[in-house]
Amino acid sequence: MLSVRGLHAYYGKSHILQGVDLDVGDNEIVSILGRNGVGRSTTLKAIMGDPQPAGEITFKGGAITGRKPHEIAHLGIGFVPEERAIFPSLTVEQNLLLGVKNARRDSRWSLDETWKLFPQLKERADAPGGALSGGEQQMLTMCRTLMGNPDLIMVDEPTEGLAPQMVERIGELLQEIARRGISILLVEQRLVIAMRISHRVYVMGHGQMVFEGTPAELTAAENIRHEWLEV
Repeated sequence: MLSVRGLHAYYGKSHILQGVDLDVGDNEIVSILGRNGVGRSTTLKAIMGDPQPAGEITFKGGAITGRKPHEIAHLGIGFVPEERAIFPSLTVEQNLLLGVKNARRDSRWSLDETWKLFPQLKERADAPGGALSGGEQQMLTMCRTLMGNPDLIMVDEPTEGLAPQMVERIGELLQEIARRGISILLVEQRLVIAMRISHRVYVMGHGQMVFEGTPAELTAAENIRHEWLEV
C-alpha cells in the first residue's frame, strides 16, 4: 500500500528526518512509536507533502514524492492531524460533509455509517463543532477524513489528552476502520493501546527508525524499549 525509502525532511536548516524507511500493507495497522521530538509527526506530514520531502514515497505502486498535499489526498491518503482542525462554527454534519470528495456509491464510509457507529455525534448533528468535547472532536475529525473514502489514513496522536474511556473508543474505531479494508499509519504516545491494536510497530529515534517488528517482538526487545521508549 505505502512504501517509504530514504525519506529526508527539513524545517529550515534543521534536518528532522534522516533516511526514514517504512511500509504499510493492505488492511494493516502500523504504529510509529518514540519519544516526543524524534520526527514521528514530521514523518506523516512529509508523506503528505508538507514539508516537501526528499526520498522515495510510493502509494499503491505510484510515486507521490513531490506532489502537493491536495493531490496526495485525492489519490486516497487521508490525514488526521494532532490538532484536529475542525471548523468550530460549522455544525457536526457540515464538518463531516466537507470531507466528501465524491459521491461514489461504493464508498466504505458514509454519513449513515458515522451516525450508526457514533450515535452521540448524530445527537449533536446540528451543534457547532466547537461545542463538542475533546474526544467528540477527535471522533469528528477521524470520521470527516473517512468520508473522503481513503485507502489509507495517517492518524497523529488521536488519544492525546483524552479520558481513558474515550481512549478505548478511539482504539475500537481504529480497529473497525482496518476491518473495512482501510490501512492505518498511526503515531501514538500511549504504548499500551498501540501495542494492542497494531499489526507491526516502528520505533523512531533521532529522525531514523531504530526498530521494526511485531508488538510481541518489541515486548521482547528490552534494550530497545529501555533506550528509545522508557522515561
